[in-house]
Amino acid sequence: MRYWFLKIGFFALLLIIDGCVEPFSPPEVNSDENYLVIDGFLNVNGTDSTRIELRRTQNVNATASPNIETGAQLTVEEENGETISLAETGSGIYTLAPRQYNRGGKYRLRIKTKDNQEYLSEYVGVSITPAIDSVTFKVDPVLNAGVFYINTHDTQNKTQFYRWKFEETWEYEAAYYSALMVRNDTVVTRPDNINKCWRKTNSGSILLGSTVKLSSDVIKDLPLNRVPISTNKLFIKYSILVRQYGLSRQAFEYWTDLAKTTQGTGSLFDVLPSQVTGNIRSTSNPHLLAFGYFSAATEETRRLTITPRLGTFPRCTEPDTIPIRCSSRDADECALNTAKLLLTYWGPRSDSVLVAAHSCADCRLQGGTTQRPSYW
Repeated sequence: MRYWFLKIGFFALLLIIDGCVEPFSPPEVNSDENYLVIDGFLNVNGTDSTRIELRRTQNVNATASPNIETGAQLTVEEENGETISLAETGSGIYTLAPRQYNRGGKYRLRIKTKDNQEYLSEYVGVSITPAIDSVTFKVDPVLNAGVFYINTHDTQNKTQFYRWKFEETWEYEAAYYSALMVRNDTVVTRPDNINKCWRKTNSGSILLGSTVKLSSDVIKDLPLNRVPISTNKLFIKYSILVRQYGLSRQAFEYWTDLAKTTQGTGSLFDVLPSQVTGNIRSTSNPHLLAFGYFSAATEETRRLTITPRLGTFPRCTEPDTIPIRCSSRDADECALNTAKLLLTYWGPRSDSVLVAAHSCADCRLQGGTTQRPSYW
């Protein structure tokens, strides 16, 4: 009897707890404030352009693409009084052609938006980035993935704080080769190859490293990118371009806080979301926030291209066989009216063709392009 009382009491407690749970939506989540977001840095290596992108924040529940900030005026100001203007070369993209900079000077960014709001960063010194020693690749059988590692060092022990970005490109093929197409009610040879493609993506995570707690300024075999073999990115040929930046301590702390906020949420023990704004402020309204950190640094790059042949050849449903021309006595599918892609001729008289779905024979549908990269 006591067992049944305990059981009933337990279920009653569950009902009470369940009835007390109410959804909580903090006001920051549903905020519709349209704050400015600045992404970019001053590239002072003298050979590459500076690129800064401006966007606007949006409600985290919004499904539309972020608003792009166009028509703004951006200038980089050196502490000695020199001013350099950036040009808008794309929608919300502002660039500055390569030039020689005073690497011992300090710089700040001034932004004037088309609604006449002005933002100004703090002056920042130039971080001289050491060269990348090597980018290496190993297969991790436990993770069933290929892992790329970064190696670098600073003999003067001055850098200590690092950030990396990378751009990955891989070659892939569709399951079937479409050699034919219909043109003017006639089956002809397809002039372009839509079986082989290349796809390019950029790193999405904030990748940081520090040697402050080490006896020397050396980064050795730091995992930078993990590519699961199941993605088939490593099946034919894969190339990774790594970009390395030295950071000031303040910039490193900003990117660390931002990484904790944007990449470390989702469980009970993760860091709680916080407001990470950076070193850019409104000149007229302290409540008008701007998100981003302006820094100045040299950029070092290193590319590694491999042909590991890891993964499996893509699979698809078996091709169908259909006649080239439709019979006047029926409405059967034929090459001249099919919605599928034509692969090759079939039959002793070549009066039929093999066909397959577009997803099986057109590699462009997987987000890639048939244009071979210049570095391939």
